[in-house]
Amino acid sequence: MERILSPRRVGGRLRAPASKSSMQRAVACAMLARGRTRLRNPSSSADSLAALGLAAALGAAWGREADGSVWIEGPVDLGRASALEVSCGESGLLMRMASAVAALVPAPTRLLASGTLARRPVSMVMEPLRALGASCESSAGLPPVTVRGPLAGGLVRVDGGESSQFLTGLLIALALAPGDSTILVEGLASRGYVDLTIDTMRAFGARATRSPDFARFEVPGGQAYRARDFAVEGDWSGAAFLLVAGATAGRGLLVPGLDRNSSQPDRAILAALEAAGALVDDSTQAPAGGEAPTAEAGLFVRGGAPLRAFAFDARACPDLFPPLVALASSCEGLSRLRGVSRLRAKESDRAAALVEVFGNIGITVMIEGDELVVEGGRASGGKASSWGDHRIAMALAVASLRAAGPVVIEGAECVAKSWPSFFEDLDSIEVQG
Repeated sequence: MERILSPRRVGGRLRAPASKSSMQRAVACAMLARGRTRLRNPSSSADSLAALGLAAALGAAWGREADGSVWIEGPVDLGRASALEVSCGESGLLMRMASAVAALVPAPTRLLASGTLARRPVSMVMEPLRALGASCESSAGLPPVTVRGPLAGGLVRVDGGESSQFLTGLLIALALAPGDSTILVEGLASRGYVDLTIDTMRAFGARATRSPDFARFEVPGGQAYRARDFAVEGDWSGAAFLLVAGATAGRGLLVPGLDRNSSQPDRAILAALEAAGALVDDSTQAPAGGEAPTAEAGLFVRGGAPLRAFAFDARACPDLFPPLVALASSCEGLSRLRGVSRLRAKESDRAAALVEVFGNIGITVMIEGDELVVEGGRASGGKASSWGDHRIAMALAVASLRAAGPVVIEGAECVAKSWPSFFEDLDSIEVQG
């Protein structure tokens, strides 16, 4: 599907979308808990729906309440005797997390992938699961993955250099193993997401601890998850696009629904905005277009003086690369974004994708070692592919706001992976003049 976007200004108020990262972790804990959990502010992304599908396939029930909340009735059937095939959709987190959770079950579970996930590596799950007593097979290090428990617990080493997603699954699953576990982790990436996992486990009555350097994790075995009422966090990854839109093409945009104290690594977008010279404040006012104030606090963002080039280390928050490139494209000078090595195994090769698609709309992006270098200015407009990557499509949409001409995005429907109503929501904050 093509989407044609014309330059325009934005302002007013738009609530941050729900976090699929928070949602998927909550679903995993809820389906292992006895009783009914209520998830408020649920994510409706394709990845979140895939997590709910996994819960149902493993024996939990779920549904929606009149107010939009999601309920989950657990626990899943950990004594299941029959083999099972389950789709993880295109969610890398779900594939890697589910490989550990499904290893609690003595029957085989085959985890299937679709779209770009079928090309994303899962080799990091194999040896740790085997070391903990489960069996695990893949297709030459790629999905599908077949796991069979039981997961016994014990001492295990995990390579965290490529992703923290499998560690998330191990932490959640090992709380239910019969024995205590110690996980030794090398080169952990995206540390904030592991704290998000531990925080979510704690909310559901289980515990895990870590060393200050994130190299050692202790998980007592024989624990139990408890059903509860749980509020899914606002999504800093998605909201980063809104904040960049407000900074580059905004007359003042209020974004409620974000927790400055969240463990989500992508709240680092605030530091990048500050480095570029944007103005971001806590506010309870919706300042654009004469709108009435709102009592709900949020982040108020607008551009200050001409935005300036900046340097930013995104190794701990690689999902920020697309909105950071959109921000840098509106800054004067050369911006440098460190952490290209973290981009090779995402929904696309995001480094190559960003070079190509921004070049197609008139912005020069270069790869120099482990950095993306962005020559700021003003996009000319043009046609570019999303590469089937939701974050690439969103970055193009934000860059289009102050382009000299229309931007045509091919494959724009991929935004459903994390934010199905993204384009409609972006349209809703357009202001005239």
